[in-house]
Amino acid sequence: MPDNQKAPANSAGEEEPTDVAERDSKRLVVVSNRVANLNAKAQTGGLAVALGDALSASQGLWFGWSGETSVDAKETMPKIETKGDLTVATIDLTPEEAEGYYLGYANRCLWPSLHYRLDLALCNEEHANIYFEVNARFADNLMPLLEPGDMIWVHDYHLIPLAEELKRRGCTSRIGFFLHTPFPSPEIFAAVPHQKRLGDALMRFDVVGFQTQSDRENFARYVCGFMNGEELTGDLLTAQGQTTNAAVFPIGIDVQGFANLAAQGDGQPSLLPVAPDGDMKTIIGVDRLDYTKGLPERLRAFEALLEQYPQHRRHVRFVQIAPPTRETLPVYQDIRREVERLVGQINGRFGDLNWQPVIYLHRPFPQDVLARLCRESAVGMITPLRDGMNLVAKEYIAAQRPEDPGVLVLSRFAGAAEQLREALLINPHDVNEMASTLDRALTMPRQERWARYNRLRQRVETYDVTNWRDSFMQTFASSDADPVNVFANNKLGAA
Repeated sequence: MPDNQKAPANSAGEEEPTDVAERDSKRLVVVSNRVANLNAKAQTGGLAVALGDALSASQGLWFGWSGETSVDAKETMPKIETKGDLTVATIDLTPEEAEGYYLGYANRCLWPSLHYRLDLALCNEEHANIYFEVNARFADNLMPLLEPGDMIWVHDYHLIPLAEELKRRGCTSRIGFFLHTPFPSPEIFAAVPHQKRLGDALMRFDVVGFQTQSDRENFARYVCGFMNGEELTGDLLTAQGQTTNAAVFPIGIDVQGFANLAAQGDGQPSLLPVAPDGDMKTIIGVDRLDYTKGLPERLRAFEALLEQYPQHRRHVRFVQIAPPTRETLPVYQDIRREVERLVGQINGRFGDLNWQPVIYLHRPFPQDVLARLCRESAVGMITPLRDGMNLVAKEYIAAQRPEDPGVLVLSRFAGAAEQLREALLINPHDVNEMASTLDRALTMPRQERWARYNRLRQRVETYDVTNWRDSFMQTFASSDADPVNVFANNKLGAA
C-alpha cells in the first residue's frame, strides 16, 4: 500500500489492520470433482503441487469425491484425513449419482458441449437433475467443515452450481471458480439444456477464471446477449442482480521440475530403438484417448506425410501415447477402434521388417518417462480439435535440450496457442496442412529451432503454474486486501 494511502475503515470506522501476516491468515479451501493424490512422486503439470503448497501454507482443506461408490453414500459422513499441514475431505457417491452426475450430465453433456461438439452431447433430464443434486450434496457436506473467512476455490465444469448452493445455505465466504476447459461461443452454450441455470450459477461466484481471452470473451458475450447483462469497468460483469469478476488466468506447469525429469536421462541409452545409421527422428504425441484430442486426424496427417514426402520414409517414426479415459462411454470406445484401425493401416501400408512407422501405446506412463521421450523427440505434435490449455505443449518445451531443441507443432484451437505463438500453428482439421507442417518441422534448421525455442521457453517460464495460482489468488483477494500478491509475501511464494 502506498505511504500516503490510509488503510480502509471497517464498519466501526476503525482502520483495518495492514499487517501482512494477519492479512494472509485466511484459510484456502479447494473443491474439485476428485482430490489429487498428494503422495504421488510426480504430479501432472504441477497443478497438485501448486494447490498442495497453497493449502499447506494456509493449513487449508481440499474437498472432493473419493472416486468410490456405495449404496449408502448419502448417509455417510465425509472421510477426513490430515496430510501434513492440510486436510483432505472426501465423500462417496451412490452408483446412481456417479452415473448421472459424472458419466451422465458432466461427461456426456457438458464435456462435449464445452468442446464445441454438440453433435456428441447426450443430455438426459434425469442425469441433469442428479448433477444439480450432487452439487447440493457437496454443499451439504462442505458447510460444516468451513470456517469464517475461508477463501473457497472451486474447480471445473463438474461443480458450476456449487457457489449458488453454498450461498443458499448461508455461506458468506468468498468463492472463486476456475474453468479448465474451453468456454464455447454463446450460441453453443445457449444450446445446452439448463444453460440458463448454469449461467446464473456462474454469476454467483466472486471470481470466474478462464484459460484464454477467447474463453473470457465468449462468457462475456453470453452474459450480455443471453442473460441481459452488461460489462462494467475492468473485468466485471453483471447480470440478474449479480456481479462477478471474470478474468483470464492461463494455467502453467512446473517448468524446472519437468526439465529436471527430462534431463535425468542425459548420458543414458535412448528409451526408443536407435537406427543403425542414427538417422531416425521421432514425432511424439501424448494425449488421453479423447475425441477432443484430434488423434485420427493426426494419424491421417502422418500418413499423408509419408505419402507426399517419401524422403521421410524409414527416417521418422510417430510415437503416440494415449492413456485410456472414460472407457465405459460408447463414444470413447468408438475413438479407440478408429485410432487402432488407422495405426494398423499406416503400419501395414508403409512399415517393413526394420521400421515401424507408428508406435501406439494405450496406457499411462510415469512423468519421468514422458519427460525423457519429449526430450528425445524432434517434433512434439499437439493437435487437439479444441482444448482448454493443453499442458503437454508446455511440457514439451520445458523438456527440450537448449542447444538442440525440437519443434512444437500446435493446434491453433488449443488454449496454449494464445501464448505459444512461436510454435508452428496448424488447423487440426486440415490433413494436408498438417503434413506439410510436419515436413517443415522435421527439416527446420537448428538456428530457427533455437530462436523459436528461446522465446517459447521464456514465456512458459514466466507463466508457470505458480504464476497461475498466485495471479488467481491476487484477484480473488483484491476486494478485501491490497492488490498485491498476498501469497508472495509468505512461504507460498517459494513454492
